[in-house]
Amino acid sequence: MVKTVDYESRRRAVLSATINRYIKNAQPVASEDIAAEFDLSPATIRNIFAELEEANYLTHPYTSGGRIPTKKGYRYYVDFLLSQVELIDEEKEQITKEYKRKMSRVEEALDKTTEIISAITHYAGISSFPESQERFFYRGISLVLNQPEFQDSQKIRLLIKVIEDKQYLLNIINRDFSDKVKVYIGEELDCPGMEGCSLVVSTYRTKGKSSGRLAVLGPMRMEYKHTIPALEYISGVLTEVMSGI
Repeated sequence: MVKTVDYESRRRAVLSATINRYIKNAQPVASEDIAAEFDLSPATIRNIFAELEEANYLTHPYTSGGRIPTKKGYRYYVDFLLSQVELIDEEKEQITKEYKRKMSRVEEALDKTTEIISAITHYAGISSFPESQERFFYRGISLVLNQPEFQDSQKIRLLIKVIEDKQYLLNIINRDFSDKVKVYIGEELDCPGMEGCSLVVSTYRTKGKSSGRLAVLGPMRMEYKHTIPALEYISGVLTEVMSGI
């Protein structure tokens, strides 16, 4: 019996594996690395890489034959290939435990939330006040700046400028969206200095049903499959906390 190959499914699987590996290692992915995962020859993987690069899902640095994802590659990954992981019970317990102490002020709850977001995701956590007020808390910017993508001093200066000029971030965080979580990747942020970043945003509600936003800021090479469910869970817990304030 002749074995048939679903070439489109194989391309998607190779793209997903390549992006997962790049997210983990921050190094261009070689055909030999992926070939071992699929029991295919490196030559076959190189052919698939070439097809994915022609479609602008992957690219390669001039100094390496390995591939890295493009913004389009990350967007396709988030929209169609991502297998979100459930938070492990220990992480859920860690999050709820952080909120055990009685909080009587919105500011206190939001400051604590940014700390929790950063600790769980290992990126920067951001929380804005209800009803889109011109204030927000943030923690963990150094975790972003320590990523390999931000070793260039010019990139660091631009990103810090964006953070300090709060209106830029507030304009992005407060955009309308209908999903539980919204992911902005690279140029979708439409903000000079943040082209190499991704921002994951969710909504929480207060006792008076007004709403605010939570966000995670990190590199495009973000661990989306963990960050998205983590932020969604934290938003739910904060909504419960806010019902008692």
